[in-house]
Amino acid sequence: MRTQYYTAASLDGFIATENDSLDWLFPLGDLNDTGYPAFIREVGALAMGSSTYEWMLRHVIRPGSEMPGAWPYTQPAWVFSSRALPPVPGASIRFVRGDVRSVHEEMRAAAREKNIWLVGGGELVGQFHDAGLLDEIIVQVGSVTLGAGKPLLPRRITSPSLRLVSARPCGEGFAELRYEVRRATVPH
Repeated sequence: MRTQYYTAASLDGFIATENDSLDWLFPLGDLNDTGYPAFIREVGALAMGSSTYEWMLRHVIRPGSEMPGAWPYTQPAWVFSSRALPPVPGASIRFVRGDVRSVHEEMRAAAREKNIWLVGGGELVGQFHDAGLLDEIIVQVGSVTLGAGKPLLPRRITSPSLRLVSARPCGEGFAELRYEVRRATVPH
C-alpha cells in the first residue's frame, strides 16, 4: 500500500492555470495511452482538496445542467475543506478538515491494501509530504509550458531528494516520471 500523488503538469511545473483551467491538458493525448488505466485499478481510496472537488463539480458533474455527469470514482473519497461543499448524490464522499494524519488512517483502512491517490492540487499533497505520509509522485509531464499557474508541489524537497524510479514516453504529448519519496534519516 502506497500513498501516491498522480497528476499531470506542464513542462514548467504547473498543474493548472492561475484560474484552475486544464484546457491545456486535454489536447496532449489520450488518457488510455498513459499509465492511468493501470494506476487506477490499484487505487482503494482517494483524497482531494476543495479546489479539485469544485473543479470536478463544474466540469464533470455539472449539477443542474441538462446532462449532468456521474462521479467518476467507485473508491471512497475524502475531500479536505474548511467550508461546506455540496455532496454528489450516490458518491462515497467524506468531507473532512484538519490534520491529514488522522484522516490517512481512515483512508488506509478503507483502501484495504490498495493504494491511496492524492488527486489534484499540490498544497494538500504538501501536507501529506510534511507529515511523512507521501510515498510516491507520478507526474505525466505535458509538452507545453504555461508560464504561471498552480504549482505541481508548493514545497521545497531537497534533502533527501526524490529518487527517480522510471521515465517513459506516453504518446507524443507526455513523459511519465515516477519518483520515490525518500524519508529523512534521523541520526542516532
